[in-house]
Amino acid sequence: MNDSSPVISCRNVWKLFGNDPEKYLDSLRQGHSFDDIRNDGYIAAVRDVSLDISAGEMLVIMGLSGSGKSTLVRCLSRLIDITGGQVQIEDEDIMAMSERELIDLRRRKMGMVFQSFGLLPHRTVLENVAFPLEMRGQDKHDRRDRALEVIKLVGLEGREDYFPRELSGGQQQRVGIARSLAIEPDIWFLDEPFSALDPLIRREMQDEFLRLQEMLGKTIVFITHDFDEALRLADRIAIMKDGAIEQCDTPDQIVLKPATPYVAKFTEDIEKSRVVHAKVLSRPINGTVLSGLPVSGDFTIQQLARQLVNDSRDFLPVSDKSGNVVGAMNRQEALDVLLGTD
Repeated sequence: MNDSSPVISCRNVWKLFGNDPEKYLDSLRQGHSFDDIRNDGYIAAVRDVSLDISAGEMLVIMGLSGSGKSTLVRCLSRLIDITGGQVQIEDEDIMAMSERELIDLRRRKMGMVFQSFGLLPHRTVLENVAFPLEMRGQDKHDRRDRALEVIKLVGLEGREDYFPRELSGGQQQRVGIARSLAIEPDIWFLDEPFSALDPLIRREMQDEFLRLQEMLGKTIVFITHDFDEALRLADRIAIMKDGAIEQCDTPDQIVLKPATPYVAKFTEDIEKSRVVHAKVLSRPINGTVLSGLPVSGDFTIQQLARQLVNDSRDFLPVSDKSGNVVGAMNRQEALDVLLGTD
């Protein structure tokens, strides 16, 4: 695989539930309505989805209950077979894989965390985390060392001999995350992993998750129905409705330029200034006269609020992580975002 190839790629993926889904897929492709097939007892859970997910990217899939987000992730990992289309992992068609090849792919490359923790109640934290390594046939001492390593990574050092019933909900979730990390997956699927937690613990788990991603750089597909969580975690957000993707873009673009009325409803109560970054409003300099210190492109408009209000410059230079000026931001445009008048 070359460096520019996506890690996960799906093209025109459909998932229909019913007795003879392939027959009805042809009907849908010819333009028949979902009401037609629904009346015959069929459900179109995923509709004509095409996506590319890059190495190290965190794609958050979100939508209301029944939107198809969990079904889509199960299609991407082939926990269920698709009705039509193609799913590739590192340029390999996973629908063409044998059962043995698929199991090997999951054991080598995929980690999965679900809303229900799925911990083994009669095994300790250490034994739960080491379990997938045991299934892989790894040496006892090696799997113990690896389990201890990831237990420390998720902040559970000292609780190796606890049983799940002796842990809080947040700690149990950390065990689930540690278990999925134990196999050192390149790809990580997480299906609403924090939704069962209370708000304070949920926020702490998001912080922990961001820390882990900064350290490990996994390719992540993360499902949530919480838009604030999506905005906080995502490199890109895919918003689903009735099995289809309404829009897939960066959080900044989702809130600045919602593609459909449905997406706009998700964003209408969001304070844009805390999501939109200076680099997104930056434009090529093209002869614009710039003066003074630049602002960091990674700062949100909210973080720059005081400076924007007090600054007299029409255009502010915007710098990258290295401090190099890469563009100019129109101060009035930024103020419009800040004050909600854009």
